[in-house]
Amino acid sequence: MKHKGDFTADFRLLWISTLAVVIGTLCSFVAVGLMWLISFFTNLFYFQKFSIANASPAEHHLGAWAILMPVLGGLIIGLMARYGSERIRGHGIPEALEAILIGRSRMQPKLAVLKPLSSAISIGTGGPFGAEGPIIMTGGAFGSIIAQAFHMTAVERKTLLVAGAAGGMSATFSTPVAAVLLAVELLLFELKPRSLIPVALAGAVAGLLRPYLVGGGPIFPVSPHTQLPVEALLSAVAAGLLAGLLSMFLTRAVYAAEDLFQKVPTHWMWWPAMGGLAVGLGGYFQPHALGVGYDNIEHMLQGDYVPQILIGLVVVKALIWATALGSGTSGGVLAPLLIIGGGLGALESTFLPGGDKALWPLVSMAAVLGGTMRSPLTGIVFALELTHDIHALPALLIAAVIAHAFTVLFMKRSILTEKVARRGFHVSREYSVDPLEKISVGDVMSANVVTIPAGATIKTLMEEYFFSERSPKHQSYPVLDKDGRLLGLVARSNMLKQWITAMSDGKAERPEHAEPIVAYDLIEREPITAYPWESCRVAAERMAQARVGRLPVVSPDDPHKLVGIITRSDLLKPHAVNAEEEGKRERFFSAESWAI
Repeated sequence: MKHKGDFTADFRLLWISTLAVVIGTLCSFVAVGLMWLISFFTNLFYFQKFSIANASPAEHHLGAWAILMPVLGGLIIGLMARYGSERIRGHGIPEALEAILIGRSRMQPKLAVLKPLSSAISIGTGGPFGAEGPIIMTGGAFGSIIAQAFHMTAVERKTLLVAGAAGGMSATFSTPVAAVLLAVELLLFELKPRSLIPVALAGAVAGLLRPYLVGGGPIFPVSPHTQLPVEALLSAVAAGLLAGLLSMFLTRAVYAAEDLFQKVPTHWMWWPAMGGLAVGLGGYFQPHALGVGYDNIEHMLQGDYVPQILIGLVVVKALIWATALGSGTSGGVLAPLLIIGGGLGALESTFLPGGDKALWPLVSMAAVLGGTMRSPLTGIVFALELTHDIHALPALLIAAVIAHAFTVLFMKRSILTEKVARRGFHVSREYSVDPLEKISVGDVMSANVVTIPAGATIKTLMEEYFFSERSPKHQSYPVLDKDGRLLGLVARSNMLKQWITAMSDGKAERPEHAEPIVAYDLIEREPITAYPWESCRVAAERMAQARVGRLPVVSPDDPHKLVGIITRSDLLKPHAVNAEEEGKRERFFSAESWAI
């Protein structure tokens, strides 16, 4: 057991972590630049001035002309997507997922420019989106570009891509822990030190730099709650169920809109402009539905709202957001989900006991985020870091987990993975220890190994091993010298090739007169071996890399002493054990067993 460790990381982790810190630093400035771009285009389109000061489209004085602003923005984005890169369409996270899953974590450099620019235009012209999806895509692009400048594996590129995404999100929202959790729940597809540590460092560095770039403290400061009463925790169950229902509705609404646009008999380049028309009309009647809407979130978290008035705003926000996103424009989902979830909480505050007007918007924001994105831990910690309201944690946990459970049971895919699935790729979101990792080679190997002496002739190999009725027929056999030391393996294919060569060497009628060939001559390379203490996963990877179907197992004290052999069929044994543990139901106690 002295060879076994809890993790598989090596010292290359230090190099990857150093690059991740650099990427996190860079993405902090990228995130600030994106926020400035959004403000710039908002001022330009709605107020006709050049400024990067914070501005809300709701305060415009354009009258009915404001309807055309989102249309103009959609037209520009359609042109950028068609003649720049189609990858800028959508809200960013599915595109990052696709790059990881099928693109070997390689993103085009032009995405680092086109994605933030298109998103800033979309939001700046009134698009009801957030900046987080674009910054995840943009930060990921920067991380991928830097990784591509070095000799790295696809896994290492993935780590740096996700480090860029986490750094960008951390700098945008001042939520470094939630950024790391988002990376784990949505992008990494693993929980290993080799990826978690660099991503966490990138998020931490970006979070540390944010106060110096745009100011410190929570984005939405609130009056912290005291310890919540029991009735509030019970009410959180109802809040979670309602959030799950809303999550299902929002996901289906987005893809219903996408399906509808697929039927429009025009090129997809024009669809964002059509979606922009819906945004413009909705924004004409509800101006506060335009743009990111951080002011709406702030009012809800402070309890400064009238539920009946707020609900109308949220309904319009949900409809124009789903329509615009379905049209293929550029923008994120987190901020809209916070607003829509907060609206649900505002309605709940009129009838749920145990809380107040500020609690239920916060709880429902986290629950809708966790249910819609299938990332409950991210939703919980995101809400905490946005507000620093630690006493709300129990209600947040209950509501987010209930919403997650609802969507897991009633929806096959989330709003993020549905888009990837529609492109023909399945994403499994369940992380568990590989059955091959839990069982060692020594547990499944065959100890009784049929071996061949190094001096055995090719005729002996034919008659006594590969075509014998007495011994098991294998594709290859270990070869031992006279002292019992492992020399290598003889494969059936190589033996037959040598036999045919001997027969065709002018002596086909009397192949026994061919020049003697012994087993040692048929060994093509040094033996590729395994140790009994190694995991079956390591053995499986070694087989795949060497393209062999079996590995000799040697003694840890002597790499030439054969102690067993492991084959591809042996690697099914851990999966058989896992299948039994998953499917076999047993009961060990019953009423009769307790009878005296």
